[in-house]
Amino acid sequence: MKTRSVIEKSTTKLLSRRHWARFSLAFCGFAALPISAQAATEIQFWHSMGGKLGDWVNDMAAGFNKTQSDYKVVPVYKGTYGESMTAGIAAFRAGNAPHILQVFEVGTATMMASKGAIVPVAQMMKDAGEPFDPKAYVPAVAGYYTSRKGEMLSFPFNSSTTVFYYNKDVFQKAGVRKIPETWSDVALAGALIKSSGAAKCAYTSSWVSWVHLENFSAWHNVPIATANNGFDSPDAKLLVNTPLHQKHIGNLEQWSKQGLFTYGGRAGAADSKFHSGECAMFTGSSAAYANIKANAKFNFGIAKLPHYSDVPGAPQNTIIGGASLWVMAGKKKEDYKGVAKFFNYIASPELQAQSHQMTGYLPITSAAYELTKKSGFYEKNPGTDVSVQQMIVKTTDKSRGLRLGNFVQIRTIIDEELEGVWAGKQDAKTALGRIEQRGNEQLARFARTAKE
Repeated sequence: MKTRSVIEKSTTKLLSRRHWARFSLAFCGFAALPISAQAATEIQFWHSMGGKLGDWVNDMAAGFNKTQSDYKVVPVYKGTYGESMTAGIAAFRAGNAPHILQVFEVGTATMMASKGAIVPVAQMMKDAGEPFDPKAYVPAVAGYYTSRKGEMLSFPFNSSTTVFYYNKDVFQKAGVRKIPETWSDVALAGALIKSSGAAKCAYTSSWVSWVHLENFSAWHNVPIATANNGFDSPDAKLLVNTPLHQKHIGNLEQWSKQGLFTYGGRAGAADSKFHSGECAMFTGSSAAYANIKANAKFNFGIAKLPHYSDVPGAPQNTIIGGASLWVMAGKKKEDYKGVAKFFNYIASPELQAQSHQMTGYLPITSAAYELTKKSGFYEKNPGTDVSVQQMIVKTTDKSRGLRLGNFVQIRTIIDEELEGVWAGKQDAKTALGRIEQRGNEQLARFARTAKE
């Protein structure tokens, strides 16, 4: 769900030259076979990772290339998520698509609708004769990229989720003794912070749609759209103008008027309001941890996303942001064998554990999580396992994520309408009604395109 720029900002400072040197050596440590003089088959890998994350991808490819001589994975940076996805689809139509295309999570439905353009990863792995167990992946991650028939369509790569950050120093100064678990707790803590003057701002949030509608729905085990959140059919309609959603957005509306909630802008703009010390509480990406750790001049903690205690089934699980790897159609059978070997290489517990610890992304497999846990990483870096705890549970048909077309446009609609709420121009119910109306127009447009 995150744009490249936000991901880069949230990890760059953590990944020191010393860490990256060690990470590069770790990848190279997998090298075991000599390089043959025979030309290797090139596997084109288009991605959106720049800066240090670009180094991460390049090191990963280099490590794989040194383990064998038959294939050479060639990573190519193609711009932002939106730009690389557009480029990949255009390249397929022109007959020169890459073998692997990194696509952000909200592009999943569009990729699925691109009939004939992709090869389901589960089928490719089977045809290539490579071992592949979908159950090895964290359920809430794998579920996002799995069809209603149970087939994994793309390969999980970089995934994050939303968590709750809090300023321990401000809490102590304001007399907040309980780490918020519910949204009522957040309101109480906010009132204490405001009355004490311990911080200029009590609470803020980045990625409002992702946190307060998409993750909020899954966390409370309620649908965000019909047709099983779009998994069953492109003919889906939004379900965000419900009593529960009205209650939550209505609370944020009231807290905004009372000075307890401060809107920090679209996407990840609010991140800096927390690590600068301006706001004492913050909901945002788990991948923001590195940037917060590098910039915050105060003690901070990480907790699970707050929930409403009177909602049956809550909390359930949060859903992911980030991207997955799609296998493009039209390549030679031998090429797909190389793609399959590369996927198995990067899915190894050792590499996944290192990637998780170095980048701040979630470990995509349970084995990588257990390896990280045994290493003592979580004990040395308290709170870094909260995101995993929210996701290593069995998902439901309401909590595994959403599969909605034109969702990039719908997120813009959500931002526009909710900004009207924060500005006092409309109430929560009106805004949610308009989100449904305008969002459903986008869904209907996508459904027509998908059928055509």
